[in-house]
Amino acid sequence: MGVTLPPFQHLVDAHWRDVARLAHALAGPVDGDDVAQQAWTQALAAYPRLRSTTNLRGWLLTITHRCAMDAHRHRARRAVPHDDPGRLGEVPTAAAADAALPDTDLWHRVGALPERQRQAVVLKYVADLDHPTIAAALGCSPAMSRRLVSDALATLRKDLP
Repeated sequence: MGVTLPPFQHLVDAHWRDVARLAHALAGPVDGDDVAQQAWTQALAAYPRLRSTTNLRGWLLTITHRCAMDAHRHRARRAVPHDDPGRLGEVPTAAAADAALPDTDLWHRVGALPERQRQAVVLKYVADLDHPTIAAALGCSPAMSRRLVSDALATLRKDLP
């Protein structure tokens, strides 16, 4: 028995903001648009093979999360041109794009969290996902996603002035 899928454009119209917001939150302001575009491309390719229409938003955000992780892996392997090779060993300062973000200190502290805690917090508070959907995106149980978010919040509260 086949599943009746709505036209893909209806899916785009309903969820493009969620995909873009999550892509920018996970990949940053530089790669966010590319990650969102990649997520939509992968979703379009996989759309005809879907077997369920119960949670299309969660399906899209899972694809976006995976695309963002791929972008981080790709960025780690990418060569970065530099004007002064003698300064390559220095730790880079905060990018100018970070200065434009509200509450930059908070986002730097979120960025310093362990990877899975950071991902769980972003999925919970930026993408506004519930714990079963977060668990599916991270490949863990809902109880573990609750624990990851709880531990991350405890770490962030501990550092508050």
